[in-house]
Amino acid sequence: MSDLADRLASVQGSIADAARDAGRNPHEVTTVVVTKFQPVSLIRELVRLGVHDIGENRHQEAQQKAAQLADLDLRWHFVGQLQGKKARQVRAYATAIHSIDRASLVDALRSDEASVDCFVQVNLTDDPKRGGVQPDDLDPLVEHVLATPGLRLRGLMAVAPLGEPPRPAFARVRLLSERVQRIAPDAGDLSMGMSHDFRDAVLEGATHLRIGTAITGNRPEAG
Repeated sequence: MSDLADRLASVQGSIADAARDAGRNPHEVTTVVVTKFQPVSLIRELVRLGVHDIGENRHQEAQQKAAQLADLDLRWHFVGQLQGKKARQVRAYATAIHSIDRASLVDALRSDEASVDCFVQVNLTDDPKRGGVQPDDLDPLVEHVLATPGLRLRGLMAVAPLGEPPRPAFARVRLLSERVQRIAPDAGDLSMGMSHDFRDAVLEGATHLRIGTAITGNRPEAG
């Protein structure tokens, strides 16, 4: 097996263990492999290993990779902060957008064409640069997404704060999700958990993990 295959198998095994410890079916958890700065050759190898959910957080890189890999059956997840002026371009290749955090972005993504899956990002800190909507402002944004053509709300996304234990942060997201489901009963998915904290995320109900280096290895320098 290649190093990539070994890392993928190790992470998949750890996810399965965490799911079983939480009394969950491991198949409930989607692993989005984040390939920032990684070459398209690595993504092709991931596909050969059975991976079809790929995450990127920079539009230009994601757009180029999606074009180069159009022959593959891939689901592209945009997981970075998104500028409104790039919204329609991202819609053109993305299966899911994990970083809906303001009404103006929702408006920019409006479309009468096929719907794109989306997650509302919650900011678990007081730092606006971290991205995400503050919990007190969550309900109005959710309602705006629900009222906007071309968007299919899947649930919430969050990043655990730096310098804090991740599991209590993920538990807060789970509680927010229960609140959201009173408005949007079908929006129960949770995009949370990365290479260093995915076990805690699975234990708190994550349905989508965004895992990069634990699977891909260290990132090359940006080109």
